[in-house]
Amino acid sequence: MLLPIHPGHPPANRIKRVVSALSDGKIVIYPTDTVYGMGCSMMNKKAIGRIYQLKGLKKSHPVSFICSDLSHISEYAEISNYAFRILRRLLPGPYTFVLPGSRKAPRLMLTRRKTVGIRIPECLVAVRIVEGLGHPIVSTSVIDRNGRVMDDPREIERLYRNDVAVVIDSGLSGIVSSSVVDLTTNEPVVLREGKGDVSLFE
Repeated sequence: MLLPIHPGHPPANRIKRVVSALSDGKIVIYPTDTVYGMGCSMMNKKAIGRIYQLKGLKKSHPVSFICSDLSHISEYAEISNYAFRILRRLLPGPYTFVLPGSRKAPRLMLTRRKTVGIRIPECLVAVRIVEGLGHPIVSTSVIDRNGRVMDDPREIERLYRNDVAVVIDSGLSGIVSSSVVDLTTNEPVVLREGKGDVSLFE
């Protein structure tokens, strides 16, 4: 189902429809400040497994998740003082930060190093969804059968209509993913240069 939601003024009743689908264990596609994301409740193991199938990911491939604010992040990750300063400066924004996972982080979301990838996008729709659900949602980019990022929600809906419950239409997205920065050591390490400015870490 294609569900139009204005990116700057998301109607509460439409956000509730998305949250209801997530609560029922469904997969949804939603906007972020970079590319469209495919996600589900972080607490639903079956739905996460389905996302891995849809994208052809190996179980060892990490996926990130979206939190609503910094205090939300602290529930699922251990944040050092220097990491907190970076997060406070750059979030919300087009970054994925790798942090040590906390005890509350679901085992399925942890890498072999016991780390997690966390985002707070500068996107009101995504944040409202997480707030409504009450816990994070999985975040992985939406790609076509050839592995290319998809930016048009109408094309996304045509491709994934039988696989997901909702495709949110908030207009065309960008095609550049978030920058990924590892904050698990004493100094930041850029793992992927994307939309977020990484010159700050040089």
